[in-house]
Amino acid sequence: MTAPLAAAPAAEAIQKPPRGAGEKPSLVGLSRAGIGAELAAIGVEPKQIRMRTAQIWNWIYARGVTDFGDMLNVSKDMRATLADAFTLARPEIVAEQVSEDGTRKWLMRFPPRGAGRPVEIETVYIPEIGRGTLCVSSQVGCTLTCSFCHTGTQKLVRNLTAEEIVGQILVARDRLGDFPDKSTPVGAAVPSEGRLVSNIVMMGMGEPLYNFDNVKEALLIASDGEGLSLSKRRITLSTSGVVPMIPRAGEEIGSMLAISLHAVRDDLRDILVPLNKKYPIAELLDACRAYPGLSNARRITFEYVMLKDINDSAADARELVRLLRGIPAKINLIPFNPWPGVNYQCSDWETIEAFSDIVNRAGYASPIRTPRGRDILAACGQLKSESERMRARERLALEAMMADSED
Repeated sequence: MTAPLAAAPAAEAIQKPPRGAGEKPSLVGLSRAGIGAELAAIGVEPKQIRMRTAQIWNWIYARGVTDFGDMLNVSKDMRATLADAFTLARPEIVAEQVSEDGTRKWLMRFPPRGAGRPVEIETVYIPEIGRGTLCVSSQVGCTLTCSFCHTGTQKLVRNLTAEEIVGQILVARDRLGDFPDKSTPVGAAVPSEGRLVSNIVMMGMGEPLYNFDNVKEALLIASDGEGLSLSKRRITLSTSGVVPMIPRAGEEIGSMLAISLHAVRDDLRDILVPLNKKYPIAELLDACRAYPGLSNARRITFEYVMLKDINDSAADARELVRLLRGIPAKINLIPFNPWPGVNYQCSDWETIEAFSDIVNRAGYASPIRTPRGRDILAACGQLKSESERMRARERLALEAMMADSED
């Protein structure tokens, strides 16, 4: 991406792409009011709209149906009418990769919108003992050009719609057998109990706060008790620091917040996260201190990628503690995940542990995130929708970098 920072879009600057002629609208990703409006438009009687909306909502999100014909408590004539007018289609799965550690990555393709072209994004599922976390994308590409991030090398194509964001969650639940009457694939790595998709993190491709309206609509569906029914405490929205939108995220979405910090000095963060030139560290942390609902039970997570000889000194750790004083927080230390062409290296493990010790002694939880899915380019900072087209020599280079980082 070569466009200057000033070219980054405001939250509502990119409009939803229009549908092509003859393309059926989807009911996925619509609010209840939106579904009701669509039903009214096809002539459903006003006195039936509330009931029909509740039925459709339950079938889409609680039961996971993809065919109106399976909505068994809806009359046969109404099912036919719905099928003629609307779709419940999922995104196309172009590729599914499974890491040696059980992490799954899906390359998903969405159809062209209006005069556009098909677009692709990546979504990642990370199974752990007590939970299954889905890393969801909000944009095709990204404008932020963070220098350590593979996604930042892909130009922004467009925002994803609420339908496309919710669609990623539905696909994951489909593929994992996480809907009633569906079975988990044999041999799949999943949590031993409870929901298979128990947590959502908006940490995939794109900056969620530059696509605020669609992300909001999607996450409200995800947290709806009669919808996908995920607790807001299990939904985390990650931002690189779009300061003006942070209060709205707290007030209107109410999810947990994660900040991609990665540096404790403005001069360095200007390089690592160029958005810092617009919203420097002090301004960002002031917004964090004022985040609605902030408490010890609803801490902000600060993401900090560990870059060898760049941001990993003991002095950096002490300054991080000083900066975050007074903010209920957890600091996730992320060993850098390499990708072809990058000039950074991961900090030595001893350095990461020493950094963590300083932060822990100051009273902050400071887990070191175990790299997951590196072998399929599914780890933090590695997502890019063209990754499945990587040339053989680039894959060999990646394997060499990973081997060096593990020595």
